[in-house]
Amino acid sequence: MKAEIVTIGDEILIGQIVDTNSVYISKQLNAIGVEVVQITSISDTREHILTTLKEASRRASLVLLTGGLGPTKDDITKHTLAEFFEDELVENQQVLEHVEYLFRTYITTTAISDLNRRQALIPSKATVLHNEYGTAPGLWMQKDDTVYVSLPGVPFEMKSLISKEVIPRIVDQFERPYIIHKTLLTYGLGESAIAEKIEWVEDSLPSFIKLAYLPNLGRVRLRLSARGTDKTVLENELGVQSQRIREILGDIVVGFEDESPLEVVIAELLKEKGQTLALAESCTGGQIAQIFTQHGGASAFFKGSAVVYATASKIDVLGIDPLIINTYSVTSLEVAKAMAERAKLIYKSDFAIATTGNAGPSKGDGDAAPGTVFIGIATPNQTFAREFMFGNHRDRVIGKAVNKSLELIKETLLSAQTDAEL
Repeated sequence: MKAEIVTIGDEILIGQIVDTNSVYISKQLNAIGVEVVQITSISDTREHILTTLKEASRRASLVLLTGGLGPTKDDITKHTLAEFFEDELVENQQVLEHVEYLFRTYITTTAISDLNRRQALIPSKATVLHNEYGTAPGLWMQKDDTVYVSLPGVPFEMKSLISKEVIPRIVDQFERPYIIHKTLLTYGLGESAIAEKIEWVEDSLPSFIKLAYLPNLGRVRLRLSARGTDKTVLENELGVQSQRIREILGDIVVGFEDESPLEVVIAELLKEKGQTLALAESCTGGQIAQIFTQHGGASAFFKGSAVVYATASKIDVLGIDPLIINTYSVTSLEVAKAMAERAKLIYKSDFAIATTGNAGPSKGDGDAAPGTVFIGIATPNQTFAREFMFGNHRDRVIGKAVNKSLELIKETLLSAQTDAEL
């Protein structure tokens, strides 16, 4: 079964908002074996909507639209759907009662108007999908062999309708294959280098399994996708093929995407031993701290972070000896080591990570060329630092520095664990 997603709204086309609806819908459809073949964003015009509806029917048996269901004149999706289906809008009593209930119960500061009541005007051929959180109902319509589903663009309303109304109907009315993914997470090796290592595995994959490379700032995800009618066969074969890849790539594979992300693995390693972590960030600007603290329970291992962006703050806040900075430059291995040591001391932690470098585009305070980053790691027994060149794009440099910092601290923790066991 093939589907197309259509987002309606000029606010998407001019970049005023980001289309997160398509991402959510795609994931939900994929989980039940529906293949999304195209995602289209169009403007709020009758001509564009009519043309898209007609063209989509040639590509897909299920077309999902979001947006354009509001009560104002610029929201024309319902009127255009009525035209496309040679239908008319009629008042739906259940929808009207729901709109009045919402205003009576939750929207008490604004009186309901005739404009609000117009939300109850629905194409007569449509099946109403109840929107418990908003005034615009979802619509389920069919023409020839294609089902059209129109949903409000407000994300939390759309998500509720997808999970409670749309997905159950698709599962009930259509036969679908299984589509199963297994994604390996790798750190520390580039896409082309990985491809060379596992080329023979890729060439020998069964016809129903495809491999995709998804590189991103120092890490590469390897997605194995299987499609077929026997779920057990697909799962078993994905397990076999992913294990073959893991054996070849070794330690650069840190797990699977549906498992814990790297920062959670690091947190568990620390909590397991009752150890703690602190940070001193310069060029990464607090992004490493944000990654750790976005998860609940971080206070069990995370002591704190100093964002010491300016040279003076490295001296005033961390207490770095100015002589070290003057001798080696503020962007250097020596300063990265000193930052990690001071963060460990100040926060009384067992481990510390420090970053200093030049993310670009200008030269900055230090001597390092744009793209150069130094990462320092302090442990209970030693401190070391590494130098990296992460390219010439500021966001890319920062993202790679964050990922490499996580990679280094994980390796350090595992190494310390092995040494302790020996």
